[in-house]
Amino acid sequence: MSSRRRLANAIRALSMDAVQQAASGHPGAPMGMADIAEVLWRDVLRHNPGNPTWWDRDRFVLSNGHASMLLYSVLHLSGYPLTLDEIRQFRQLGSRTAGHPEHEPKLGIETTTGPLGQGMATAVGMALAERLLDTQFNREGHTIVDHHTYVFLGDGCMMEGISHEAASLAGTLGLGKLICVYDDNGISIDGDVRNWMADDTAKRFAAYGWQVIKDIDGHDAEAVLRALKRARAERHKPTLICARTVIGFGAPNKQGSKSTHGEPLGTEEIVATRAALDWPYAPFEIPEDVRSEWDQRDRGARAERAWRRRFNAYRRSFPELASEFERRMRGEAVADWPQVRAAALQAAQAVGAAQATRASSQVILNALGPSLPELLGGSADLTGSVNTFRKDSKAITRDDTSGNFIHYGVREFAMTAMMNGLALHGGFLPYSGTFLVFSDYARNALRLAALMHQHVVQVYTHDSIGLGEDGPTHQPI
Repeated sequence: MSSRRRLANAIRALSMDAVQQAASGHPGAPMGMADIAEVLWRDVLRHNPGNPTWWDRDRFVLSNGHASMLLYSVLHLSGYPLTLDEIRQFRQLGSRTAGHPEHEPKLGIETTTGPLGQGMATAVGMALAERLLDTQFNREGHTIVDHHTYVFLGDGCMMEGISHEAASLAGTLGLGKLICVYDDNGISIDGDVRNWMADDTAKRFAAYGWQVIKDIDGHDAEAVLRALKRARAERHKPTLICARTVIGFGAPNKQGSKSTHGEPLGTEEIVATRAALDWPYAPFEIPEDVRSEWDQRDRGARAERAWRRRFNAYRRSFPELASEFERRMRGEAVADWPQVRAAALQAAQAVGAAQATRASSQVILNALGPSLPELLGGSADLTGSVNTFRKDSKAITRDDTSGNFIHYGVREFAMTAMMNGLALHGGFLPYSGTFLVFSDYARNALRLAALMHQHVVQVYTHDSIGLGEDGPTHQPI
């Protein structure tokens, strides 16, 4: 057995043990994607378990969030502050290993999604944030924003309509640092997906303007590594890696079947799986040599130190830009916020005649915009109707990312999920507008917004930006 396969088997063992102990969960996807995760986390992903919120880290989004034990396993093995005792508490009330963790950045969880497809759309927002910050802050000879956004997604994400919306816009905008790995195992909860998913996924994404890397054996670590390197080399198109895997890989009697998707393997099958994987260890036991090879803390600390040296040089050359970057990434209000707030309120009070709330919203936006460079607007093809385009707005396009307004097209759901990604990434206060009835298209992303963060600004026809004394706030619908 190769060293890589043994390291991947640690993910498989932890995943099947945790699901079995909880008597609930999804062992199949973590076991199927374990080889891919081992390559990504140990060879490619730029991250630091000692400082999970380092600003220029790569972002990882688990869009097939039911595979949460995959993420919990790599976080624990890599050296993040997630203990083995917490792994043992998988899916228990009050546990940090809840089963579908939406957002816990200090633990290394950018976002995962129970509602399939939203993770991918959120990641599009994160990748767009990186692209915009690159334009706004990087200078010749000084690159302080340079990271990728990686996504794992499965058949369910591909079937949900939001993935189509988000993939289309990501291709249109040419988000070259977005890399998605499709777990093409052909199995969903009801069984073989060929009975209800017959489209050619590779051709569909190529038509969206993506680089598509097809027919990768997801259990061949070297093939996965070559695909990821090729994806990183493409800077003008997002990449979809189509990786063929066997769901429940290693379970001799159940792999490749729907029974591994959403239920424990069972005691007898776990015994057989341990033998098939040559994993002669007790449940939840990780041998020291495996743990040592997995540990990413030294590698991560070196990567962050290298970035900090670049940032210090940037600060010496561009002190004002460096301070502004730090302010925005920390989510701090502008220094003159009391004056900005007062001016916005004064502008609103100066309107004498009755007017639509969307018009009132635009008055506030026009007053705030010039003083809040992080304020990033948008509309789902209703710009002139919902008044989200400010006097200082400039549209963002594939060829010009110096603007501050996103034309999302007729994609309300993807728009709202992308706004979640923009806010979670850091550096932006996103807002948008739509008609109240159309907000139903976005309701699920709004629910996740309430769970994940408080600082995203959603502007709807009857909603306005909260002008709190400590800075702009979100007033959810």
